[in-house]
Amino acid sequence: MSSKNISHTNHKIRNSLNPGKKIKDLKEKLHIADSFQNKSNLADAYRENKNFPEAILYYEKALESISYEDKHTLNKLAKCHFELKNYKKVVECVGEIDLDKFFKGTICIYAISLEQCGFNEKAESEFKKTNIRYSNYPERLEYARFLVRQNNGIDAKKTLDVIISEIDNMIESNKKKYKYVYKESIKLLEQV
Repeated sequence: MSSKNISHTNHKIRNSLNPGKKIKDLKEKLHIADSFQNKSNLADAYRENKNFPEAILYYEKALESISYEDKHTLNKLAKCHFELKNYKKVVECVGEIDLDKFFKGTICIYAISLEQCGFNEKAESEFKKTNIRYSNYPERLEYARFLVRQNNGIDAKKTLDVIISEIDNMIESNKKKYKYVYKESIKLLEQV
C-alpha cells in the first residue's frame, strides 16, 4: 500500500471518528471551490450527523448552483424535510422526481407527507405501491396504520393478516429482522 493510500485511509478513519472534523474539512473545501459537489458533500455530512436544518440549507444551495433539478439531491432534501416534519416541503421536493423509477424507498415518506397535507386519496395511491407481498414490511405496516386512520379496518386487517402470515413462514434469521414489524402488526390487528 502506498503512503498516499495510507494517508487517505487515515484521513477517512479520523473523519469517521470525529464528524466535526469531517464537516470542518468539507467547509474548507467549499470555501476553496464553491461547487455543487462540495455543497452536496457538506449537506451529506450534516445529514449523517442528523443536523437536518444545516443539511437542508446546503442541499438548497447546491440546487441553486445548477441549472437543472438534480433528482438525487431533491430526494435527500425531501428526506431531511421529513425528519423535521416539514410535510409540505416533502411534497414539493418529491413532486419534481419520479419515485417509481428512481427512489422507491421514498414512496412511504411521500405518502405519509401527502396524508399530513390532507391529500388522502393520493396518499393511499402511493401507499398501495409499497403493498407488495414478501417485501416492504415496514412500509406495509405504515400502510395498515394509514388504513386504520382512514377508518378502513377491513383493508387494514387484510394487510396485517398477510404481513403476519408472511413473517410467520420465514426462516428464523429473517423473522428476527422483522421482529418489530411483526409485534407492531399484531398489536395493531388487536385494535382493528
